[in-house]
Amino acid sequence: MAKRRSSLGFLGMFGRSGDLRQLDEALRAADLHPALVPEGVKLTIVNLMNDRWPDEPPADAYQSVAQLCGYCVAGPEVFEQANGREPTLAVERRIEAALEAGDSFDAQIVLMTLHAKLINAEVVERYRLTVE
Repeated sequence: MAKRRSSLGFLGMFGRSGDLRQLDEALRAADLHPALVPEGVKLTIVNLMNDRWPDEPPADAYQSVAQLCGYCVAGPEVFEQANGREPTLAVERRIEAALEAGDSFDAQIVLMTLHAKLINAEVVERYRLTVE
């Protein structure tokens, strides 16, 4: 099967790829405006998704990734105000599991927000995140 390819578009002549449009929609749904996330970060996210799900991601994959990214960028309080208590607790459990696992898909997303300097200071402090 042919591997999916992501595209940012070019001079308005070629459109953004479907995976980037889906990620933008999911980020909006998680109350994180896509313009707050650099294109390179979004491209990295969809490439990580392509590596994890070479054929096609599950139906809820974009929502799940967007919520994790949204929590990391907005911080726990803002994320909870926009998304509610249950999604906040679910993301916090995912972060804790990612820290225990070390090298997981969720850990890669958290680490990417840390390296891109998008991560909220409260998230860094709460989970004692460092770049080594």
